[in-house]
Amino acid sequence: MQEKEKGLTRRDFIKWSAGAAGLAAAMAAPVPLIGRLRAATPQVHGSTTEKEYKAWCMVIDLKKCEGCVTLDTPPQCTMACIMGHYIPKGEQWIEVFEKEMAGGGTFFIPAPCYQCENAPCVNVCPVAATYHDKNGIVLIDHKRCIGCRMCMAACPYQRRFFNWGEPKLPPEAAFAEYSPYYPVPAVRGTVIKCMFCEHLLAVGRLPLCVVGCPMKAIYMGDLNADVASNGAEVVKLSKFLDENNAYRYKEELGTQPRVFYLPGYGQEFGRTPKDPRRLKPPEWPWGGDGFNRRVGVWPWGEDF
Repeated sequence: MQEKEKGLTRRDFIKWSAGAAGLAAAMAAPVPLIGRLRAATPQVHGSTTEKEYKAWCMVIDLKKCEGCVTLDTPPQCTMACIMGHYIPKGEQWIEVFEKEMAGGGTFFIPAPCYQCENAPCVNVCPVAATYHDKNGIVLIDHKRCIGCRMCMAACPYQRRFFNWGEPKLPPEAAFAEYSPYYPVPAVRGTVIKCMFCEHLLAVGRLPLCVVGCPMKAIYMGDLNADVASNGAEVVKLSKFLDENNAYRYKEELGTQPRVFYLPGYGQEFGRTPKDPRRLKPPEWPWGGDGFNRRVGVWPWGEDF
């Protein structure tokens, strides 16, 4: 009787519960990646909303990635990221690792933040400081971050970093206008990471690592538009992934990462799996003596 007075009968409640259970079962059914991303993107028919949202992803062609050993330099994707974000010494938001191949030898694999759709870091943050934006990028609001580092413990890719002390940065960093899209300057006592350079994507520019890679091994893509580019060519994303046997790192964990790899070992630039040349460590041009302006030029001649 009390339920009826509130406008909800027991029969109504049972019907609603059955409908909710059916909806939950439908949502749990497997959906192809691109279809799932498109379905998750807000769509408003008869308006421009469906054109405003992106589903950013990254594709890294390991046939082209040779760790910059043929140039005898540190990985230039890492260096471009360091220079463009005034990254504190010791942090590599996109880090190149050397891994062993099953048949012997090694290959190089650049690792940015994987921008997971089912992001463990987002799921565990107690203050909602880390979150997905409308385009699917995982961001951190450093004004909310309390430095508990639960997100770091949850990340299976170890792609988050903690600013333990007051970072030594170039004077120019003080003039940067902070936002979660461009977390500069770094804030002591907070977690920080790659954010796909979304501040550049918003104005139609490619991320720093994509532009900085001299081998054009890194592509930025939009799963909704089904297109990707490395700055030298534009490809149809779905076809590019299918024809090159793309895979995602630790996909079995269910994190649904938005970084795809095309298998290889740098062979397009003459590297073999048993190439004896090793990665050179990245360099930070600032420190106790401040910013070394002589390093502020790309190795291929373009001022950044």
